[in-house]
Amino acid sequence: MDQRHREILRRHRTSLVTTLDTANICDGLLSKGVFTQDMIDEIQNKETRRDRARALLVDLETRGSMAFRCFLECLRETEYHDQAGLLESGDGAHPPMPVPVQPSLIPLPVQRPNYTEYPDRSVVIPPRVVPPRPGTLPVPKPISPPSETKQEDQKPTRNRRDSIQTYKMDANPCGICLIINNVDFEPDSSLKDRTGSNIDCDKMERRFKALNFKVDVKRNLKCKYIKRDMSTLSKEDHSLYDCCVVIILSHGTEANHNRFPGAVHGVDGKAISIQIITNYLNGHNCPSLQGKPKLFFIQACGGGERDTGFEVSPDEAQPSMGGEDDQTDAIPMSSSSDSLSTSDEIDARATLPTPSDMLVSYSTFPGYVSWRDTEAGSWYIENLDRVLQQNADTDDLVTMLMMVNDAVSQISAKGLYKQMPGSFNFLRKLLYFQTPRS
Repeated sequence: MDQRHREILRRHRTSLVTTLDTANICDGLLSKGVFTQDMIDEIQNKETRRDRARALLVDLETRGSMAFRCFLECLRETEYHDQAGLLESGDGAHPPMPVPVQPSLIPLPVQRPNYTEYPDRSVVIPPRVVPPRPGTLPVPKPISPPSETKQEDQKPTRNRRDSIQTYKMDANPCGICLIINNVDFEPDSSLKDRTGSNIDCDKMERRFKALNFKVDVKRNLKCKYIKRDMSTLSKEDHSLYDCCVVIILSHGTEANHNRFPGAVHGVDGKAISIQIITNYLNGHNCPSLQGKPKLFFIQACGGGERDTGFEVSPDEAQPSMGGEDDQTDAIPMSSSSDSLSTSDEIDARATLPTPSDMLVSYSTFPGYVSWRDTEAGSWYIENLDRVLQQNADTDDLVTMLMMVNDAVSQISAKGLYKQMPGSFNFLRKLLYFQTPRS
């Protein structure tokens, strides 16, 4: 937050602490991505209303350049118009904050080099130089325009070797990989133990260590501890890393959402939505991961429906049978949102920032069950591990996930039921993992 905005908040802190009820304002700050759910829980746990208001103002100063304006919007939305006007004007000490005006842009003449430009491409391709025939004088190489040479000489060096095409992925280690493996569920949760999940966990731990990630495995977490560990991950300093990975192996269900569907269960049976999990690592809540890829791999059911597929010709598919002990990671449910705890209800009405540089890969299509072999592990993780092992040297992540989709789609549970993985991709560039041969 700008120092000027901090001074305005401190100048009027007494008035704000005296008048504010933080409940509605906290909801607004959560929906705008300024506060995390854990921060709001800490604020609401304060004993008195004044303490809650004071804690909110203290935390607000740490939440970045847009926090002040978002706070003003929340004040107006909750009918604290006098307080909003007081802060905006600085109580006469400063003039009202000007509304930014888009400057007029005057195009400058561009000296076009002697290149061929294709209208349906964004790439400018130099003309092909034909080598001289034997016995003829050599053709001189084309000289770059002086302006281009000068611009190249003045280009600053950067520590991060990003390009428009690919993410930088050469840090050592590349990043943190958090694995949450829920196997043994409490009797009161009405959820079965997930036999075979330890096999999935071991595969992912070995695979991402081989991809040069620092792997942290958490087992049998209640819902509140999933939130705690995601909050801890968001507060890490990722400035020396290039990527962050979260893998969740648990029971799952449907959930209302604005961005990412589905929810996963803690071993206590309570659920947290995928949207809230991803929100911990967005640009507002984890600044040191801004512009860097954040990858989520979810082995959990997306709902309770079982897909029997549709019949195709033998040329279209190469079906394979699943194991005899295939189980699902779903639970019975009466509606798409009944299984969510009350702490997740804000997810149904919150409008969250666009999750740039995120990819969420699901083991199954939203609404459908995900199959797991009690002896070999889940179909999705087994094939994800295999594809990463065989193809990470040469293929980007999105291409490899399509390979996983195809492989899992060929499997049948009990000779009847199918499964279709998929992903929500908000990456801006191609992503190639580090490998021992890279």
